[in-house]
Amino acid sequence: MNLSDLRREYKRAELRLEDVAQDPVVQFERWYEEATRAQIPEPNAMCLSTANKEGIPSSRMVLLKYFGRDGFVFFTNYHSRKAREIASNPNGALLFFWQPLERQVRIEGKIERISKAASLRYFVSRPRGSQIGAWVSEQSSVISTKGIILTKFEEMKRKFVNREIPLPDFWGGFRVIPGSFEFWQGRENRLHDRLHYYQEKKDWKIERLAP
Repeated sequence: MNLSDLRREYKRAELRLEDVAQDPVVQFERWYEEATRAQIPEPNAMCLSTANKEGIPSSRMVLLKYFGRDGFVFFTNYHSRKAREIASNPNGALLFFWQPLERQVRIEGKIERISKAASLRYFVSRPRGSQIGAWVSEQSSVISTKGIILTKFEEMKRKFVNREIPLPDFWGGFRVIPGSFEFWQGRENRLHDRLHYYQEKKDWKIERLAP
């Protein structure tokens, strides 16, 4: 297969400065709702990029669980690679790609833990199997076989039978506090529309970037 022959023209929509919200969170909500209405599978799937203290990056897909003006929240094991990197370097980036709408959203900012109370509120809303899964997996650690995890899962099911499952102290949420946004709309001839939001004091400013 010759990858250089894979081409597609983007013609679906245009991104005009006069049409977007001044608040990037409001603009994100508009696009997110459009992605949901378009029935894009898991529109809350996002690529999270972190880096260690040496600046070596790593990326993975995670799920956005809620967002607002205070940030974009996801959940993970606090012993995972991403959590360890956040602890040593709190700068991170998110990327949403909604291919059927020919859109991307990039968000960059600082990452911090949310409160234990907020983590608990989300944890109790999870399916019981997912709650047990949080207890079972020492995320990012080396295991000899998958059977170890499956056996531990069954052990935890028996341990918590007919009981509420408590929040593990090694599991919870992180919030990405945005410092900048970029909204990207695919256009013909690779002349894509890109609007960059950045903060000046407490106000959001918008500028157009070359494709």
